[in-house]
Amino acid sequence: MILVEPDLYFSAQDRGPRPEHGDVAFERSQDDYKKFDGQPFTSRFYAEALALAGVDTVITVHNHSSSVEKLFSEIFHGGFQNLSPAEVFADYIRSSDVTPSLHTGEGLLVCAPDAGARDFAKRVHDRLNMPKANLLYMAKYRKDERNVSSCIDPSSPCGADDIKGKDVVVFDDMVRTGNTIRECCRLLKEAGAGRVVFFVTHFYSSPEVRECLSAQVIDEIVTTNTLPCILNRDMQGRLRRKLTVLKLEKWISRCLLDYLGLGTSHLVWEDYSVDMSSKNPRWMSMADMRVKLPAEH
Repeated sequence: MILVEPDLYFSAQDRGPRPEHGDVAFERSQDDYKKFDGQPFTSRFYAEALALAGVDTVITVHNHSSSVEKLFSEIFHGGFQNLSPAEVFADYIRSSDVTPSLHTGEGLLVCAPDAGARDFAKRVHDRLNMPKANLLYMAKYRKDERNVSSCIDPSSPCGADDIKGKDVVVFDDMVRTGNTIRECCRLLKEAGAGRVVFFVTHFYSSPEVRECLSAQVIDEIVTTNTLPCILNRDMQGRLRRKLTVLKLEKWISRCLLDYLGLGTSHLVWEDYSVDMSSKNPRWMSMADMRVKLPAEH
């Protein structure tokens, strides 16, 4: 039995307040242990419950937790597949008019808003195959649950002087409050960035997220439908004016066929479709492209 769960539940509970709660790729600090005081270590419970229910393999999309990957791989004896949508995002960047500078890589900057997003941002950068497109790494410092500060990480391949006049694409796996992304994009705009587009796989459309991401420092948001409620225009709220949803059903089906050894071709445009409100300024230009956009509900 194969369970396909694009947004793997309980991934936020990938570690707990004790050393035996989770196996991460970094040395946990006292602050990290303290952050999980009172929170359940639910990932193990969920994985074991699925195994007891008869699930043999779990397939998910863009789970960035090394602890979850190790845990599920252990319980399902290697039967855990974490699909990366990097190829989908890269294809959309190359094929659309989401920013003016994408076709040659001139003036394009690929940004990771924190350390956890760097591997994925680099993966998209490699998929773009645009040597002139640079990488930018930001560092995040959390003041409390709702307040963060950002700066350019000293290890970043490029610095503040490389931002001015560039179009920037920012990548992350999920958004829960939007504070980190808003702060990152604010710094990019202050440094002279042109168009700033936020790419995120899992979009939790809470009132707080909609309020944060409606900020003018974010020109557009591109997400997927791993959480199908994002297709609801009411859930999009004011963000419908700058929101694009890439629908992954066909892409996931192709990845599943690959996993079963049935063999498919490489990614093509038809592996995903685009959902966009007619209120989005790019709606008219997209109508002339190969993606057929559904009418707004």
